Amino acid sequence: MLWGVPYLFIEIAVEGGASPLLVGWGRVAIGAAILMPIAWKLDYLKGLRSKTKPLVAFAIVECGLPWWLIPLGQQEVSSSLAAILIASLPILTAIIAFRFDPEERVTGRRLGGLLVGITGVILLLGIDIAGRPGEILGAVAILIATACYAIGVFIVKASFSDINPIGAVAVALAISTVALAPAGIASIPGAEISGGAIGSIAVLGSFCSALALILFFSLINEVGPTRASVITYVNPAVAVFLGVTLLGESLGPAAVAGLLLILAGSWISTGGGMPPGLAAIAAARRRRTHRLVPGEVQAAAPDLTR
Repeated sequence: MLWGVPYLFIEIAVEGGASPLLVGWGRVAIGAAILMPIAWKLDYLKGLRSKTKPLVAFAIVECGLPWWLIPLGQQEVSSSLAAILIASLPILTAIIAFRFDPEERVTGRRLGGLLVGITGVILLLGIDIAGRPGEILGAVAILIATACYAIGVFIVKASFSDINPIGAVAVALAISTVALAPAGIASIPGAEISGGAIGSIAVLGSFCSALALILFFSLINEVGPTRASVITYVNPAVAVFLGVTLLGESLGPAAVAGLLLILAGSWISTGGGMPPGLAAIAAARRRRTHRLVPGEVQAAAPDLTR
């Protein structure tokens, strides 16, 4: 939910006069202002002194670069389409795993799911926005941001599994704040930014960044990067609902088909089984069938006769 609503607030911020750089810088600055005191007070910064390089890399690929690229892309594409493209995160994670993480590599059925998901991305780019150069460039910017997210989860697994994630996230946000400060300040327009844009940046920094990152990277340490990325099954549903109901956006048939293929491919490629509700129904049917197998009916016949 926390990462399903950012696309709405990014759209409001950009339309309210905030530049993509200002949105990105404001988001990391607010997130750092919230998390750094918490990390310092609770002594969560311990062990980070020796992890300078991975912290800088993580700050670039998980905060600084994507949080600028996504607003940049949303200048050209709708919030709904942006969320659908970012739903390909599990697919890009699986692709990167081929090269960097043997434990997360997909084979067999999961590889088939990867191909299904890639087909969905191609459908979106090749049909839904084909022929519109601005939207294609915006979509490419969002896909690059998604690839950055995918790289980020592997950095977390490789370098931060032995430390508290709040400390790593807080320092990464602080690094991004310093790195983006000159460009962010310079991008402040001469005209006033709307109150809605300022409020949106505040929500993005506090809830969609500080709180959401703590939850996400704690999840990575529990279940691994590929399975943690299945939260992207919920993100586009929330974003599309808000985009259609509040922003008046519409989805074409290719966008809907692309979304379904991306979600199906992501589910299969991350080893997802049958959804819990359907699994319970199937288990109940198996138990019923097991009670009625011929051998058991015959064995129960004498009792029934008496």
